[in-house]
Amino acid sequence: MPVYRCKIATPEGRIQEKDFPSLNPAALKSDLEKQGFFVLGLRRLFFPSLHFSDWLGKGFSEQQFLAFNQEFHVLIRSGLPIVQALEAVIERTEQKGLRHALMEVKSAIRSGASPSEAFSLFPRFFPPLYLASLKAGEKTGDMPVTLERFIAYQKKVEGVKNEVKKASFYPLLLLVAAMVTVAFLVVWVVPRLSQIFIDAQVQLPWVTRMLIATAHGLSALAFLWVPLFLVGAVALRFFFKTEGGRFLVDSWKIRLPLIGGLFLEYSLGAFSRTLATTLLSGIPLVQAMHMAAGTLGNRQLEKQFAAIAHQVREGGSLVNALERFGRFSSLALRLIAVGEKTGALPEMLNNVAEYYEMEIARRLERFSSLFEPLMIFAAGLLIGGIIIAMYLPIFQMAGTIR
Repeated sequence: MPVYRCKIATPEGRIQEKDFPSLNPAALKSDLEKQGFFVLGLRRLFFPSLHFSDWLGKGFSEQQFLAFNQEFHVLIRSGLPIVQALEAVIERTEQKGLRHALMEVKSAIRSGASPSEAFSLFPRFFPPLYLASLKAGEKTGDMPVTLERFIAYQKKVEGVKNEVKKASFYPLLLLVAAMVTVAFLVVWVVPRLSQIFIDAQVQLPWVTRMLIATAHGLSALAFLWVPLFLVGAVALRFFFKTEGGRFLVDSWKIRLPLIGGLFLEYSLGAFSRTLATTLLSGIPLVQAMHMAAGTLGNRQLEKQFAAIAHQVREGGSLVNALERFGRFSSLALRLIAVGEKTGALPEMLNNVAEYYEMEIARRLERFSSLFEPLMIFAAGLLIGGIIIAMYLPIFQMAGTIR
C-alpha cells in the first residue's frame, strides 16, 4: 500500500510530520481534517521501507493479535473508556509496530475519530473483518459483545490452524530426517566405500555400480546443479508471488491427491465462519460474502465466491448459488437453506463451519494414520537399499577370502 508523509498541525497548534498508509491521498487528507488536523503538506514516499517500516516494524502474529483483543475486551467490558483502555494496553505492549499503531489510534480517537475510523489507519495490523466488527459495535452501542464475538471467531480459526500444524509436524519431521540421512549416505559414505572397492579391485554388482555412479555424478556436477537449483528456486518464488502464479498454486492446492480435500474443507469452513461473523456484525450479505472470500488466501476460491456473490446480488438465493458452485456438501447446503428460510443464517453458517472442522479433524486423523507408516516404510526401504547396495561387495570380499 502507498505511504504518504503528512505535515499536519494539531488542534493544540503543534506542527508534526507523520507517515500514513493510504490508497487515496485525497481521502487521507479528508480523514485527517475530520480528526481535527490541519494538513499543511502531503507527499508520497516512493521507498516507504526506508521510512515507514522503521517505526512500523514487522507485523505481529495471530496469537499476539488475539492476546491484544482479549486484553482490550476485558478493559472495555470493565467500563473503561476506549482511550483509557488503549493506554493500559499500550503500557503492556512490547511489539514496537503495534505500540506505535495503538498510540496513533488513541490520538485519532481523542481528536474525534470513531474507533473503526482510527483503527482503519493501519490496515496492516487490523483486517477488514475486525474493522467491520468495531463498526457494528459502534452502531449497536455494545462494543464488548461485538469484541467477544470476534474473539470467539479468532479462537475457532486459530484452533483449526493449530490442529493442521500439529498433524503435519511429525510427517514433515520424518521426511526431513530421511532426506538428511540419504544425503549423508550418498555424499559422504558412498564415495569413501567406493574408493575401498576400487583399491581392492572388487567386481561390483550392478546395483552398487549404479549407486556409485549416481553419487559421483551428483558430486562432480555440483557446480552445475546447485546454482541451477538456487536460480530455479528464486525464479519460482518470484513467479508464485505474481497474481498468475498465486492463482495457479491456489488451483493446485485444492486438486492435490490426499490433501487437496483438506485444503478445500478448511477454506469452506473458514468462509462459513467468517460470513457468519460479518452477518452478525450487521454487514449486508453480498458485502459480507466479498469480505469472507477475501480472508481465504486462495485466489481460485475468491474468484468463484465473487461469482456467487454476483448471483446473490442479481436476486438469487444463497443456497442455490452455492449449490451451482458444487463445493459444499449436501448437508451443508441443507443447513444453509434452513437458515435462509428461518432468518437464522448466521447460526446455521456457524453450524456449517463446525461440521467442516469435524471433517478436517477426521481427515487429518486418516491422513496421519496412512502417511506416517508409508513415510517410515519408504525411508526404511531407501536407506536400507543404499546400505545393502554398499555392503554387497564387502560380503563378496569376505567370501573370496574364505
